[in-house]
Amino acid sequence: MDSMYAEWSPGASLADRVACLWKQDCAEEGTQIVVPDACVDLIWGPEGPHVAGPDTGPVPVRMRAGDVYRGIRFRPGALGGLLGVPAGELRDERVSFADLGLPADLTLEALAERLRKSATPDPAAPAIAAALRSGSSVREVARDLGLSERHLHRRAVAAFGYSPKTLQRIVRFQRALSLARSGVPLATVAAESGYTDQAHLSHEVKRLSGVPMSGLLVAA
Repeated sequence: MDSMYAEWSPGASLADRVACLWKQDCAEEGTQIVVPDACVDLIWGPEGPHVAGPDTGPVPVRMRAGDVYRGIRFRPGALGGLLGVPAGELRDERVSFADLGLPADLTLEALAERLRKSATPDPAAPAIAAALRSGSSVREVARDLGLSERHLHRRAVAAFGYSPKTLQRIVRFQRALSLARSGVPLATVAAESGYTDQAHLSHEVKRLSGVPMSGLLVAA
Protein backbone atom coordinates (compact mmCIF):
# COMPACT_ATOMS: atom_id res chain seq x y z
CA MET A 1 0.00 0.00 0.00
CA ASP A 2 1.42 3.39 -1.03
CA SER A 3 1.54 5.82 1.89
CA MET A 4 3.91 8.29 3.49
CA TYR A 5 4.77 7.66 7.14
CA ALA A 6 6.98 9.83 9.34
CA GLU A 7 7.92 10.04 13.03
CA TRP A 8 9.48 12.84 15.04
CA SER A 9 10.43 13.66 18.61
CA PRO A 10 7.74 14.94 21.00
CA GLY A 11 10.13 17.43 22.59
CA ALA A 12 11.81 17.48 25.98
CA SER A 13 8.64 18.05 28.00
CA LEU A 14 7.09 14.77 26.82
CA ALA A 15 10.10 12.62 25.92
CA ASP A 16 10.07 10.59 29.13
CA ARG A 17 6.50 9.41 28.47
CA VAL A 18 5.99 9.71 24.70
CA ALA A 19 8.00 7.64 22.20
CA CYS A 20 7.17 9.75 19.16
CA LEU A 21 4.68 11.82 17.24
CA TRP A 22 3.74 10.35 13.88
CA LYS A 23 1.73 10.94 10.74
CA GLN A 24 0.60 8.82 7.82
CA ASP A 25 -0.85 10.08 4.56
CA CYS A 26 -2.39 7.42 2.32
CA ALA A 27 -1.99 7.74 -1.44
CA GLU A 28 -4.05 4.68 -2.37
CA GLU A 29 -6.61 2.31 -0.95
CA GLY A 30 -5.34 -0.73 0.90
CA THR A 31 -5.06 -2.56 4.19
CA GLN A 32 -2.26 -2.01 6.67
CA ILE A 33 -1.51 -4.55 9.38
CA VAL A 34 -0.75 -2.98 12.76
CA VAL A 35 1.37 -5.34 14.86
CA PRO A 36 1.74 -5.47 18.67
CA ASP A 37 4.38 -3.14 20.13
CA ALA A 38 3.31 -2.74 23.80
CA CYS A 39 2.42 0.91 23.13
CA VAL A 40 -0.75 2.96 23.49
CA ASP A 41 -1.47 5.55 20.78
CA LEU A 42 -3.69 8.61 20.66
CA ILE A 43 -4.87 8.78 17.04
CA TRP A 44 -6.66 11.37 14.93
CA GLY A 45 -8.03 9.72 11.79
CA PRO A 46 -11.02 9.44 9.45
CA GLU A 47 -13.08 7.67 12.13
CA GLY A 48 -12.46 10.44 14.64
CA PRO A 49 -10.00 10.79 17.52
CA HIS A 50 -9.53 7.58 19.47
CA VAL A 51 -7.14 5.65 21.70
CA ALA A 52 -5.57 2.46 20.37
CA GLY A 53 -4.84 0.20 23.31
CA PRO A 54 -2.00 -2.32 23.55
CA ASP A 55 -2.61 -5.09 21.01
CA THR A 56 -1.99 -8.80 21.45
CA GLY A 57 -2.28 -9.68 17.77
CA PRO A 58 -2.41 -8.16 14.29
CA VAL A 59 -5.02 -5.48 13.57
CA PRO A 60 -5.91 -4.86 9.91
CA VAL A 61 -6.73 -1.22 9.18
CA ARG A 62 -8.54 -0.44 5.94
CA MET A 63 -7.29 2.85 4.50
CA ARG A 64 -8.55 4.90 1.57
CA ALA A 65 -6.70 7.22 -0.78
CA GLY A 66 -6.51 10.64 0.85
CA ASP A 67 -6.88 9.38 4.42
CA VAL A 68 -4.72 11.24 6.90
CA TYR A 69 -3.70 9.91 10.31
CA ARG A 70 -1.85 11.70 13.10
CA GLY A 71 -0.77 10.11 16.34
CA ILE A 72 0.99 10.32 19.68
CA ARG A 73 2.65 7.05 20.72
CA PHE A 74 3.33 6.42 24.40
CA ARG A 75 6.32 4.43 25.53
CA PRO A 76 5.50 0.94 26.83
CA GLY A 77 4.25 1.23 30.41
CA ALA A 78 4.30 5.05 30.32
CA LEU A 79 0.58 5.82 30.10
CA GLY A 80 0.17 6.23 33.85
CA GLY A 81 -3.17 7.69 34.97
CA LEU A 82 -3.70 9.89 31.91
CA LEU A 83 -6.90 8.15 30.80
CA GLY A 84 -8.26 7.24 34.21
CA VAL A 85 -8.13 3.51 33.44
CA PRO A 86 -5.28 0.97 33.64
CA ALA A 87 -3.74 -0.16 30.37
CA GLY A 88 -5.28 -3.61 30.84
CA GLU A 89 -8.76 -2.19 30.25
CA LEU A 90 -7.65 -0.89 26.85
CA ARG A 91 -6.08 -4.13 25.64
CA ASP A 92 -7.09 -4.89 22.02
CA GLU A 93 -9.54 -1.96 22.11
CA ARG A 94 -10.12 1.23 20.11
CA VAL A 95 -11.91 3.78 22.31
CA SER A 96 -13.08 7.27 21.35
CA PHE A 97 -11.59 10.29 23.06
CA ALA A 98 -15.06 11.26 24.26
CA ASP A 99 -15.50 7.98 26.13
CA LEU A 100 -12.24 8.62 27.96
CA GLY A 101 -12.79 12.29 28.73
CA LEU A 102 -10.24 13.63 26.23
CA PRO A 103 -11.01 16.69 24.07
CA ALA A 104 -10.97 16.06 20.33
CA ASP A 105 -8.65 19.05 19.83
CA LEU A 106 -6.09 17.97 22.45
CA THR A 107 -2.82 19.88 21.95
CA LEU A 108 0.66 18.83 23.05
CA GLU A 109 0.66 21.61 25.64
CA ALA A 110 -2.65 20.40 27.05
CA LEU A 111 -1.40 16.81 27.01
CA ALA A 112 1.73 17.79 28.95
CA GLU A 113 -0.45 19.54 31.54
CA ARG A 114 -2.74 16.51 31.87
CA LEU A 115 0.28 14.27 32.35
CA ARG A 116 1.61 16.51 35.11
CA LYS A 117 -1.72 16.28 36.93
CA SER A 118 -2.32 12.54 36.45
CA ALA A 119 -0.86 9.58 38.33
CA THR A 120 2.68 8.82 37.22
CA PRO A 121 3.60 5.47 35.60
CA ASP A 122 4.78 2.52 37.68
CA PRO A 123 8.48 3.32 38.29
CA ALA A 124 9.34 -0.35 37.84
CA ALA A 125 7.84 -0.51 34.32
CA PRO A 126 11.07 0.28 32.39
CA ALA A 127 13.03 -2.28 34.40
CA ILE A 128 10.34 -4.92 33.86
CA ALA A 129 10.31 -4.38 30.10
CA ALA A 130 14.10 -4.25 29.82
CA ALA A 131 14.59 -7.43 31.83
CA LEU A 132 12.00 -9.36 29.83
CA ARG A 133 13.46 -8.03 26.56
CA SER A 134 16.93 -9.21 27.58
CA GLY A 135 15.68 -12.77 28.06
CA SER A 136 15.16 -12.99 31.82
CA SER A 137 12.35 -15.30 32.87
CA VAL A 138 9.24 -14.00 34.63
CA ARG A 139 10.44 -15.71 37.81
CA GLU A 140 13.84 -14.04 37.56
CA VAL A 141 12.31 -10.60 36.97
CA ALA A 142 10.00 -10.97 39.96
CA ARG A 143 12.88 -12.12 42.15
CA ASP A 144 15.20 -9.31 41.06
CA LEU A 145 12.51 -6.71 41.78
CA GLY A 146 11.63 -8.24 45.13
CA LEU A 147 8.10 -9.11 44.00
CA SER A 148 6.01 -12.24 44.00
CA GLU A 149 5.08 -13.50 40.54
CA ARG A 150 1.44 -12.68 41.28
CA HIS A 151 2.35 -9.11 42.25
CA LEU A 152 4.48 -8.74 39.13
CA HIS A 153 1.53 -9.96 37.05
CA ARG A 154 -0.82 -7.35 38.53
CA ARG A 155 1.65 -4.52 37.99
CA ALA A 156 2.47 -5.58 34.43
CA VAL A 157 -1.21 -5.77 33.42
CA ALA A 158 -1.91 -2.35 34.96
CA ALA A 159 1.13 -0.69 33.36
CA PHE A 160 1.43 -2.43 29.98
CA GLY A 161 -1.95 -4.09 29.48
CA TYR A 162 -0.24 -7.48 29.27
CA SER A 163 0.73 -10.31 31.56
CA PRO A 164 4.52 -10.61 31.95
CA LYS A 165 4.65 -13.60 29.59
CA THR A 166 2.69 -11.77 26.88
CA LEU A 167 4.82 -8.66 27.36
CA GLN A 168 7.94 -10.79 26.97
CA ARG A 169 6.68 -12.26 23.69
CA ILE A 170 5.88 -8.82 22.30
CA VAL A 171 9.09 -7.03 23.29
CA ARG A 172 11.09 -10.01 22.00
CA PHE A 173 9.16 -9.85 18.71
CA GLN A 174 9.80 -6.12 18.39
CA ARG A 175 13.53 -6.63 19.03
CA ALA A 176 13.62 -9.33 16.35
CA LEU A 177 11.76 -7.10 13.90
CA SER A 178 14.19 -4.23 14.52
CA LEU A 179 17.21 -6.47 13.95
CA ALA A 180 15.72 -7.99 10.79
CA ARG A 181 14.92 -4.55 9.38
CA SER A 182 18.54 -3.54 9.93
CA GLY A 183 19.68 -6.41 7.71
CA VAL A 184 20.70 -9.00 10.31
CA PRO A 185 20.28 -12.60 9.00
CA LEU A 186 17.23 -14.33 10.47
CA ALA A 187 19.25 -17.11 12.10
CA THR A 188 21.23 -14.45 13.96
CA VAL A 189 18.05 -12.51 14.74
CA ALA A 190 16.58 -15.62 16.36
CA ALA A 191 19.66 -16.21 18.50
CA GLU A 192 20.07 -12.58 19.58
CA SER A 193 16.38 -12.15 20.38
CA GLY A 194 16.11 -15.19 22.62
CA TYR A 195 14.27 -17.62 20.36
CA THR A 196 15.09 -21.32 20.44
CA ASP A 197 15.85 -21.34 16.72
CA GLN A 198 14.76 -19.76 13.46
CA ALA A 199 11.65 -21.96 13.29
CA HIS A 200 10.58 -20.67 16.72
CA LEU A 201 11.11 -17.10 15.48
CA SER A 202 9.04 -17.75 12.35
CA HIS A 203 6.20 -19.26 14.39
CA GLU A 204 6.06 -16.33 16.82
CA VAL A 205 6.25 -13.71 14.07
CA LYS A 206 3.33 -15.35 12.23
CA ARG A 207 1.37 -15.67 15.47
CA LEU A 208 1.80 -12.02 16.46
CA SER A 209 1.63 -10.37 13.04
CA GLY A 210 -0.37 -12.77 10.87
CA VAL A 211 2.33 -12.70 8.18
CA PRO A 212 5.86 -14.12 7.80
CA MET A 213 8.85 -11.92 8.57
CA SER A 214 9.38 -11.34 4.85
CA GLY A 215 5.96 -9.68 4.69
CA LEU A 216 6.85 -7.31 7.52
CA LEU A 217 10.16 -6.40 5.91
CA VAL A 218 8.50 -5.60 2.58
CA ALA A 219 5.96 -3.40 4.38
CA ALA A 220 8.65 -1.43 6.23
